[in-house]
Amino acid sequence: MRAAVHVGPGDIRVEARPTPAAGPGELLVKVRGCGLCGSDLVKLREAPATPTVLGHEVVGEVVMAGAGVADHPAGERVVVAHHVPCFTCHYCQRGSPSMCRVFKASNLDPGGFAEYVRVPSENVRHATFRIPNGMPDGVAAFTEPLACCLRAVRRAGVEQGDVVAVVGVGAMGGLLLQLARRAGARVVGVDPLAERRELAERLGAVRAVEPVGARPALAELTAGRGADRALLTAGAPAVVSSALGLVRDGGVVHLFVGEGDGPLPIGAIYRRELTLSATYSSSPAELAEAFRLLSAAEVEVGILLSHRVPLDGLGDAARLVETRAALKVFVEIGAGPR
Repeated sequence: MRAAVHVGPGDIRVEARPTPAAGPGELLVKVRGCGLCGSDLVKLREAPATPTVLGHEVVGEVVMAGAGVADHPAGERVVVAHHVPCFTCHYCQRGSPSMCRVFKASNLDPGGFAEYVRVPSENVRHATFRIPNGMPDGVAAFTEPLACCLRAVRRAGVEQGDVVAVVGVGAMGGLLLQLARRAGARVVGVDPLAERRELAERLGAVRAVEPVGARPALAELTAGRGADRALLTAGAPAVVSSALGLVRDGGVVHLFVGEGDGPLPIGAIYRRELTLSATYSSSPAELAEAFRLLSAAEVEVGILLSHRVPLDGLGDAARLVETRAALKVFVEIGAGPR
């Protein structure tokens, strides 16, 4: 089979790889397409320990079901996710399944940027969903990213009546914005690009402003207090420090971002009783809820899917997202007319 292999920083090569086989309780899925995630971009900048096939927002068609699998017959379209926790460890029992050691070790074989993937038995049981007729592949591929955003909004504690700043209105920012609104918040979208501010307004933001205009806009909406919560999709130290100035005393700054280190104003955090929170991934329960929301068309994702590319265009797709020329890219591998 063909697979896009990450061999070095920025170096992706389409190569021939052995097609995996499904064992007991497993599925072999022919990949129709796979979304390109921000975490993929981070890994693509680095040197892998061994050549690696990335991709985890997988939509495909069941080719073979291993012994004991009765719920997913050949020919069925499915969306599958890559991580599943053990459900019993210290982390799982305390609401942190994405910190579970089993969760972090689980994965698809290989990744989604390949013509076929093997879905392990636990992923079949807890992270595989039958796609209904009428749901496009590109929409189904938002299941895992939307689940991650659900967890972020909940961990940040967004409530009815809150004013929330979403800083960075890309694809994930667009999902966070919609989910915050569903929780009853008024949302201000913050982004330096005019087209992304327009996107924020189309998705229901009460205001959409450049970063320099965020503090006065939030002050106007909150009698000078500032936002109750700020959800960040960019993690540069300057962005995080600036976001501390967007929230009210006692407010929350939530990091939904995987990179960026630097000093923080500890004294201000202490005196103002600010809370910093973060989320890394999602649980199977959040995957199921995200899939339900997509199936019911309760979250708009079509507007966020800006580009489709073939497997050998993965490198170009990564550059489009890195330069903010694309919102969300769906890599089409074996997609048909759906």
